[in-house]
Order: sequence, then structure tokens, then C-alpha cells
Amino acid sequence: MYELLALDLDGTVLKSDRTISPILIAKIRELSEHIPVMIVTGRHHTTARPYYLQLGLKTPIICCNGAYVYDYQNEQVLQHNALSKDVAKQFISLAEEHDVTAVMYVTNAMLHSKHRPLPYVEALSEWASTFPIESRPQIFKVDNFHQEIEHHAFVWKFVLEGNEVDRFAALPFVQQHFNGEYSWTNRIDFARIGNTKGAALTEYLEKIGISADRIVAVGDHHNDISMLTIAGMGVAMLNADEHIQQLADRVTTATNDDDFALADLIDQLFLTEGESK
Repeated sequence: MYELLALDLDGTVLKSDRTISPILIAKIRELSEHIPVMIVTGRHHTTARPYYLQLGLKTPIICCNGAYVYDYQNEQVLQHNALSKDVAKQFISLAEEHDVTAVMYVTNAMLHSKHRPLPYVEALSEWASTFPIESRPQIFKVDNFHQEIEHHAFVWKFVLEGNEVDRFAALPFVQQHFNGEYSWTNRIDFARIGNTKGAALTEYLEKIGISADRIVAVGDHHNDISMLTIAGMGVAMLNADEHIQQLADRVTTATNDDDFALADLIDQLFLTEGESK
């Protein structure tokens, strides 16, 4: 039987409207009573928190495409591979020279520029404002990224969007220090080189004594490939690109907007098929 379920959030657990099917919530809650269910996301832990609470999980969460593992139970970072502040400052200086807009993920918040706000972050901020203060995701507009780097213990990653994002990703300094993964068509997540969902998940599995071939991982985007390919059962959502579907061991029967697709998969892999493994 498989011993752990690793789930991406956006495009996998979450529907396009950023909600989770009540059917899926119930199924994940049921499974988590017997099998560890772990969220492995490109999100900051502050913007994943509302979903983590909805799902009633107790496991740590892997955030920012593997940059760190966070324990909500004790509100602490368990493991990390954060960017050095010098490298972060040089990255921002380069970004300011190109036609790109940045979002910076620091210790406990997402920061974006007052002068060049991104529509998707603005929408995320509006969504965050609907939650009670105690669980509200921390998203702030700032004047100066360089100053903010000094004020925070960790810089987890950057997200850049814009017309020159491909050219920026090819710069020697960026290639030397960063791992870049597309999270949207003209948006790239830049984390410290070596950071991937798969690498962080592998490290965590070693600590808890579970072999990667005994887990199921489910995702839909390029930043999920590293965990889909190390898992004993890598599952791509039907809404994933064809390339990602081809790399997976299995593809869901419907997209993330279907109430039953992921819930049925959990039943099949952890109950029906799982009993004979």
C-alpha cells in the first residue's frame, strides 16, 4: 500500500476559482486519519494556510517549490535552502534593468512593488482580505525590495513576470544561482539553485523513513515534474500540459474543476488498488 500522498495546490487540489470541492475535503480528511497527506506547493505558507486549515492536516508543508518546509503546528521552519541576501540583492538589481515585475517571498509574507503591482497578486490580496486576521495571508506592497531584504531573516524565492522574463532567465548570474520554473505562461519562479519540489520531498521522506517509490504525488504544472518523477505513482491532472501528462504514470479522468476526479483517484490508489500493493 502507498504510504504518503503528496499534493500540489493550484490546478490540482484547488479549482480555478481557488476553492476546494467539499467532496475532496472530506476525502482528504478521511485519508489523513490513516496515511500522511502532504501539501507540496509553489505557494508561500502564508497563502497556503487557509487551505491547510480547511483540509485539517497535521503534516508539515513544502513551500516555494522546495525552498523550505514549514510546520504549522509549531509555527516554525523545519528545513530550508534560502537565498543569501547578497544574491537576492543582485537579483533585484538585475530585474530592475529588465522589463519584468517582481514578487519577493520572505520569511512570513509575500511582497510586491507599490510602483509595479501585478494583477495576479492584487487578486490574491483581495482574496486574502476575506479571511479572519488570525489566518489571513500576509501580502504587502513595498517601496524598496533592497530595504526589505535587510528586514527579513529569509528570502525564499522570487516570481518574475513580463515580456523579458525568458531573456532574464538566461542571464549568466541567474543561471549560476537560481533554478527557474514556469508557474504561468510568462511567469517564472526563481528559487535557489537545487531547490525543487522533488528534492525537498525526497529529503523529507528520508527523515521520516518512507521510500519515494511508496508515495503518490499529484500535480499539474512544470514545477511539479520533479516530484511526479520521483514518486512511485506520479499522477498528472487532466488540465496539465501534454508534456507533463506524458511524464506521469497516470492522468486523472477529469480536470481540477471536477468535484470527483481527485477524490476518486484517492479511493482507487489508497483503497481499492492500494490493498493489493
